[in-house]
Amino acid sequence: MRGRNEGASDAEALVLEEPRRLVARHFPIPDIGEDDGLVRVEACGLCGTDHEQYTGHLSGGFAFVPGHETVGIVEALGPLAAERWGVAAGDRIAVEVFQSCRGCPACLAGEYRRCVRHGLGDMYGFIPANRPPGLWGGYAQYQYLAPDSMVLPVPTDLDPVIATLFNPLGAGIRWGVTVPGTRPGDVVAVLGPGIRGLCAAGAAEQAGAGFVMVTGLGPRDTSRLALAPQFGADLVVDAATAEPAAALRKATGGLADVVVDVTAKAPGAFAQALSLARPGGTVVVAGTRGSGGAPGFSPDVIVFKELRIVGALGVDVTAYRAALDLLGSGRYPFADLPRRCVGLGQAEELLLAMAGEADAPPPVHGVLVP
Repeated sequence: MRGRNEGASDAEALVLEEPRRLVARHFPIPDIGEDDGLVRVEACGLCGTDHEQYTGHLSGGFAFVPGHETVGIVEALGPLAAERWGVAAGDRIAVEVFQSCRGCPACLAGEYRRCVRHGLGDMYGFIPANRPPGLWGGYAQYQYLAPDSMVLPVPTDLDPVIATLFNPLGAGIRWGVTVPGTRPGDVVAVLGPGIRGLCAAGAAEQAGAGFVMVTGLGPRDTSRLALAPQFGADLVVDAATAEPAAALRKATGGLADVVVDVTAKAPGAFAQALSLARPGGTVVVAGTRGSGGAPGFSPDVIVFKELRIVGALGVDVTAYRAALDLLGSGRYPFADLPRRCVGLGQAEELLLAMAGEADAPPPVHGVLVP
């Protein structure tokens, strides 16, 4: 299928013009040529990046259509794009946040988040709205698919709202298993019981971890920690009332082979991660600190324990495919997660809740349904 979408002439989208200013605009639906496409957005998941963009903690200095966890139906598609992506008009797909030129050394090595042509500065959900055709994010009725897009077929029987978890679950698989090389029998500690922490716990158990611990901090995390056993956790610890390393020693007789830190804006968590790792263990740092310091951190701990510290940024197609398979299997109760789904008109309210600025606690899974 080529050409302009016949059902509509324009698309409504939300543009973040500046921090805390999310404005509805209409963009012409673009003509689709030989090498690009258009997806009708069914659902777009929200994560920490979304509310950091909204509040200005992550600002590009330009107006853009946010949203980088898009699931939808292929509305229009050029023949070259169809061949490259292996999809057809009418298929349900998930859109990866990164684009890939498929030819530079980074892309050929599978590290397309570092693509020479695109890289981190050209991610869906963070591209200037004044770059034609403007529909570069999932906070919209339609999202444009540039020739270098990366898309994944979604099982037809998988609800599109649940399918938006392809992104956080893919992160859990990559950060909790692939990057640290988690092996059967390993003791794994996950810091942070948000959606990515729960996903990392499930991924570790799926990979055969012998023991999984999940930590949180304070009342906000109480309900989330209560969910963790359903996602593979053998032990949950509130770091506000118990010392995690002592709790892990009591439960297992030792420390963790793998520690996965997915906390956000929690600079003190890094020192806690190091204390949880056994000598010779691996610490994966996937959550951004939000500051220049790390209270309690002593570099000597890395030396004395001979720790391997690995940073993790983004996800790749291998993890995304595994995530979609795991979502489709029904092994974990992702469908039952506390979630809130809203339309474009309620997006700002949901973002405030996810930023912790509302009276009600933030949902574990927030989804925009245009």
